[in-house]
Amino acid sequence: MRTDLISEPGDPARSNEDFAALALPASGQGGALVVLDGVTPPQGDDGCLHSVPWFCSRLGGALTELSVSRRDLTPTEILSQAILRTADAHAATCDLSHPRTPQATVVLARWSASAVEYLVLSDSALLAETTDGTVTALLDDRLARVPRGSLATEAIADATVRNKEGGFFTAAADPSVAVRAVTGALPRAAVRTLTALTDGATRWTEKFRRGDWPDLLALVRKEGAAALVERVRALEAGDREERAYLGRSKTHDDATVVHVEL
Repeated sequence: MRTDLISEPGDPARSNEDFAALALPASGQGGALVVLDGVTPPQGDDGCLHSVPWFCSRLGGALTELSVSRRDLTPTEILSQAILRTADAHAATCDLSHPRTPQATVVLARWSASAVEYLVLSDSALLAETTDGTVTALLDDRLARVPRGSLATEAIADATVRNKEGGFFTAAADPSVAVRAVTGALPRAAVRTLTALTDGATRWTEKFRRGDWPDLLALVRKEGAAALVERVRALEAGDREERAYLGRSKTHDDATVVHVEL
């Protein structure tokens, strides 16, 4: 197995709100990857004493540990238990019912000798390449399908679509959100590579349209995960006015890529 991982903050002066981990069980059989993209809250009260990086470290750590230690749990059950464990860590000090309590997107993949299981919640992405070279993007596209007017302001989004039926969902403090995730399994023998990306890295395809998903994977395989992030940064720098490519709330975003050749 070969791995390649990069996680770079959008602004060196700010903490990186992404989380990435790779893990192998002690038996050496199988493994897991976890990628989170912390949701940056608007300025003002979010009901929590803790930062988004604190939350992502807690949730990501729990997801990683459960993925390798509890092979009896499904990815949905792992996410539910990890959210509950994280919520319990600050329920006594924070208002977890606040719509902007710390939260994150989630990509989880776990593989054994027989299967590759996956879970995707919100707008991070997981690319699965099969042995015949086919690349499938495993996505939760609910955020992309939300009417743009519902995202006009943070207040409108929080009141109408964030973690609401008919809107989109993130991992926050409610463990029941785990059943909203996109999940599935693939035969292990059919999968050649897995690539998980936060939306700061998928901009190369989704915002700047420099290539499709197979093109993105080809770039990562040939030049490395860091090369993809470098390309994204160059495109962002050349479009600082954020006019040519709509849908970017900030010039630079935290960008994480985890690539695994099984």
